Amino acid sequence: MLSVIIPTEGVEQPAVATLAALVPGATAGVVREVLLVDRSGSGIIERVADVAGCRFLPFSGSRAAALAAGARQARAPWLMFLHAGAVLEAGWIDETTQFIHRVSISGKPRAGFFRYARPPYADPRWHDGLRFIARIIAGPSADQGLLIARDHYDRLGGHAPDARHAESRLLRQLGRSSRTQLRSRIMMA
Repeated sequence: MLSVIIPTEGVEQPAVATLAALVPGATAGVVREVLLVDRSGSGIIERVADVAGCRFLPFSGSRAAALAAGARQARAPWLMFLHAGAVLEAGWIDETTQFIHRVSISGKPRAGFFRYARPPYADPRWHDGLRFIARIIAGPSADQGLLIARDHYDRLGGHAPDARHAESRLLRQLGRSSRTQLRSRIMMA
């Protein structure tokens, strides 16, 4: 049903935190595969992928090109892009399943993103308020994840490999009318 693409930079802890949050989704049959796209070449993420049962894709190039490469390798009809360190709230499985079902029935192309939440143990900072205001004005940011049908992703042109801020560009291309903010929250570990 769903391929999860996680770009990494060779750091184990954030990738492991994200993978741990995805285990219930794999158990429920929602997550078909997880692709760890690593640009570091250090071998650390390859070991993590081996232990976790994920697909590993070494890549040298821009982050956008790595995301596009991960999407090309994905096998499922739905794609979920998450940053390494993103931890999904427990209710994401049911909500994601319902969202995919509703979009499939409606025939209207839509993409979903998760509601951003500050980790409960983090100290509040002044720039957290600025980020909140920016999300209200500009819309979602790439660290909120993206859930999109593969055919819709392809029609939009996906992540342009040579574009600056390709993730933000893709979110802007979706437009407000074809984006849905899901109730489930996402936190950065």
